[in-house]
Amino acid sequence: MSTNLSTRMEKVSISATSALFAKVDEMKRAGVDVISLNVGEPDFPTPDNIKEAGIKAIKENFTKYTAGSGIAPLREAITKKLKKDNGLSYEMDEVAVVVGAKQALSASVMATCGEGDEVIIPIPCYVSYADIVKLAGATPVLVNKNEDFSLNIEEIKNAVTDKTKAVIICSPDNPTGAVFSSESLKELADLAVSKDFFVISDEIYEKIIYGENKHVSIASFPGMKDRCVVVNGFSKTYSMTGWRMGYVASRKDVVNAVIKIQSQTTTTPPSISQMACLEALRGPQDSVSYMVSEFAKRRDYVEKRLNDIPGVCCTDIQGAFYAFFDVRSYIGKTLKDGSRFTNDMEVCDYLLREKHVACMPGSCYFAPGFIRISFASSMEVLKEALDRIEDGLKTI
Repeated sequence: MSTNLSTRMEKVSISATSALFAKVDEMKRAGVDVISLNVGEPDFPTPDNIKEAGIKAIKENFTKYTAGSGIAPLREAITKKLKKDNGLSYEMDEVAVVVGAKQALSASVMATCGEGDEVIIPIPCYVSYADIVKLAGATPVLVNKNEDFSLNIEEIKNAVTDKTKAVIICSPDNPTGAVFSSESLKELADLAVSKDFFVISDEIYEKIIYGENKHVSIASFPGMKDRCVVVNGFSKTYSMTGWRMGYVASRKDVVNAVIKIQSQTTTTPPSISQMACLEALRGPQDSVSYMVSEFAKRRDYVEKRLNDIPGVCCTDIQGAFYAFFDVRSYIGKTLKDGSRFTNDMEVCDYLLREKHVACMPGSCYFAPGFIRISFASSMEVLKEALDRIEDGLKTI
């Protein structure tokens, strides 16, 4: 039948995060007091100076199309940021501003990978990586991380074939909160150079980091500038999720391909948001420091509360704002109605249905038996949510 959907759509699922968000929204509209720990979104407002820059752009009628790669002052500010924060030297024509970090990821994969290519993804991983690879026509190859969620270089080495085109990594990591060591990144960089594949490095959480942990961009290692696509944005660091702004830094032909893709999809990044992002980079960074210090307090609280629940294990959260905890001891347990949990999705469904707390199942991240919660909520909200989770699990 000529009006069937494309076969491409048979390979791709709707984002699990988006699907759960819709379900929670429906429950809230029905009057249910749901605590949402499923969305990776800072609860802090966008800093005032950034908001004012957006308002100023509107008042000054900066509301038209811009260059497809983004306005020159913003691209220049990004190159300065990359040099100062990450030790990376990029020219302005090696940077493209796009509509959010997810578009940056999608366009980067589409620009570098296609039919017949394989893309290695260490798991657990962000819910959309595998489907983004499928949309590009390539094949995702899933490899396990270590038990502490650090990179397992041996697993990656064993997965490399003559079809390997790229590896996708995220540090600090969503969903696990792991920060990859400089040593492991160096090993991966050496492998990429020797086997000649790309590394697509999702660095959206780079500023949200705790203790002695340090973010290192894999693009900073010898031989990696030509093989790395750095993906970043403004959503997490500056609490600008709704402004939809991201960027790509890579060699010129990769960036030109990303711009070409954007020109045929969203045309240009939003003019108003670009002016706000320019202020985010040029303006004071106090709000970032404050936000991270508050996240650190929440991290300590959430990690302790989870580990105090019998049968729950939460590893050390090194960065980002997620707790990824092990609930495998609850799989197979019997509920009051005689039914049994057979997987983590049923545990999450139980917590949503009975305790009205929305959590993300680990299966969505290719980690069955785990649950991810975001602690990007106030301490009061987190206390209530963890009370409900603890009560729910203890009464099983």
